Amino acid sequence: MDKSAIARTAIPNVSGALAASTLSGRTILILIGVAVILSVGQEVFIPLALALLLTFTLAPIVSFLRKRRVPKIAAVLMAVASAFLVIAAFGFIVAGQVANLADNIPTYQRNIVTKVQALSQAGSGNGVLEHISKVVERIGAEMQDTAEESKEDAAPQSSRRDPMPVEIITRSNPVQTLGNFILPLISPFATAGLVIVLVVFMLLEREDLRDRFIRLVGLGDLHRTTAALQDAGKRVGKYLLMQLVVNALYALPIAVGLWFLGIPNAILWGVLTLVLRFVPYIGPVIGMILPLFLALAIAPGWSLVAWVAALFIVTELVSNNVVEPWLYGSHTGLSPLAIIVSAIFWSWLWGPVGLMLSTPLTVCLVVLGRYVPQFSFLDVLLGNEPVLQPQEKLYQRLLAGDPNEATDNAEDFLESEYLLDYYEQVGFPALKLGEMDRQRGVMTEAQIALFASTTQTLIGNLAEIANEEEAEDNQDPTAPAALEEATEDPDLSAVKRKSVLCIGGRGAIDDAAASMIAQVLAIEGATVSQAEHTMISGPTINLLRLAEIDTVVIAFLNSGSKAHARQAVRRLKRQKPSLRVGIVMPGIGGATESPVAAEDIDADFVATGIGDAVQDALSDGDAVAIKVTKRLGRARERKINPLVA
Repeated sequence: MDKSAIARTAIPNVSGALAASTLSGRTILILIGVAVILSVGQEVFIPLALALLLTFTLAPIVSFLRKRRVPKIAAVLMAVASAFLVIAAFGFIVAGQVANLADNIPTYQRNIVTKVQALSQAGSGNGVLEHISKVVERIGAEMQDTAEESKEDAAPQSSRRDPMPVEIITRSNPVQTLGNFILPLISPFATAGLVIVLVVFMLLEREDLRDRFIRLVGLGDLHRTTAALQDAGKRVGKYLLMQLVVNALYALPIAVGLWFLGIPNAILWGVLTLVLRFVPYIGPVIGMILPLFLALAIAPGWSLVAWVAALFIVTELVSNNVVEPWLYGSHTGLSPLAIIVSAIFWSWLWGPVGLMLSTPLTVCLVVLGRYVPQFSFLDVLLGNEPVLQPQEKLYQRLLAGDPNEATDNAEDFLESEYLLDYYEQVGFPALKLGEMDRQRGVMTEAQIALFASTTQTLIGNLAEIANEEEAEDNQDPTAPAALEEATEDPDLSAVKRKSVLCIGGRGAIDDAAASMIAQVLAIEGATVSQAEHTMISGPTINLLRLAEIDTVVIAFLNSGSKAHARQAVRRLKRQKPSLRVGIVMPGIGGATESPVAAEDIDADFVATGIGDAVQDALSDGDAVAIKVTKRLGRARERKINPLVA
């Protein structure tokens, strides 16, 4: 491809990139505006978010009841009443347990002071422990002073002289005073009632809301909008329901174990761990800290603390590795880092409620990014799907000069596939990406050299896997019969004795492609040798030892190398007319057909991939003779008959 053609193809890409960047900037500004609106209007949006997520959670229950011929209104009321009765029961249990814990806190003071003093004595000279000990002593002294002051207050008034009390009276409106007292009490109940009403109406009008949403944003693409709604409902609903089941299965053994160990208020800690486990990663840790502190306070030794810690750790391991994969696995579609970042963002935006709702809300954002092109960056930033194709990832690692990570990724691929598949699907396409950038002039000579050398290092790192595959072929259960058949059949034995020379076409990247082909040919049992692309030029081609070579394979990653390929084929065949010469040249724009025909360049075969090249190189056949050009034919005719003009 000439430079003008490259320029013509590059200009639309640049303009498209500029348009995309402008669109992304506009979208980011929209998101910032939405975040500001959500923060300012959180008193309105928090009930809406709670109602929406509860609607997602209760929708499968309503659908289940509807399939059992329960009337719609009755099914909705039953589902909502059951859910909020469970929430209310949890609230009453937690309130009673907290009140009981508050009454018993003073009884744990002596054990805490004793253990801190023991730590101070065991770590004498340690500034941290001494500081803790002094703090505890100061707290005890202040508590003692408070007790003495209370005794002095109870003493007769005649024994001491009281200061004259001064009272500042501010006259206020009685209605305002009553409002200041009642409103803080009414607000939580009003929010809960609003959420209940919203959930009921969202469940009753679920189909109508769906149709209105489709009419508003997706009438032009019903398929995409329907898929987005189904995906969001499935992800969020399944996450919330299954997470609730997982948390219940996690909290039950925690509560029973704490009760068995003698930890007070075991029900409170079980319910607390159930709720806190909705908070990603840090929730279970917070739920474990308070029971550990209580175990430290009620027991004189350290064994109870160790047992409580072991209970939480074992339950967490079983829940993460057995219960969660069994019930739902990781179907949220979020990456671990996205879960943490979303928890920070939503807690900053809406406080503790946002922390609890961070995962389901972020799931909705990922679904939005997956189906709405303007917000596709949300799926890229927050989703758990690979954002780079394997060949793109390999190209980036090779361009960065990191063969170690490239080798690790290749080994992961090769756990279930063969080396030929890896080179065909990942390695060769990565080299073509590098060749395209080289043709566009965006790679310097140093980058080309680093890219090619890193590729050669990767191929060398995979040599052990290549040897294992070759050994597996030799140790195949049918190997003795196949070997006997090969010795009896001269054609098969000839295939095993094929001698193939692999050469790069025009540059160092072509040399790397030839190395990949050579490694696969070696696995197939051929005798392989390699040469650099400089060896097929005029002055050095005589240095190639072609006497024992049956086939030469030349790799050209530049699909516009027809003239170079013809010249290389002719030079090799002039050195040895019986030599079979094949060309590996990828199609233009990913086409499976070769950009050149074998007869046009006097080649014995032309392949677009490594698999076809290996198959053609190991096949039998006579070498194609060089076609005599018209100019050469006239010269020969004049030599035979000088009278010919």
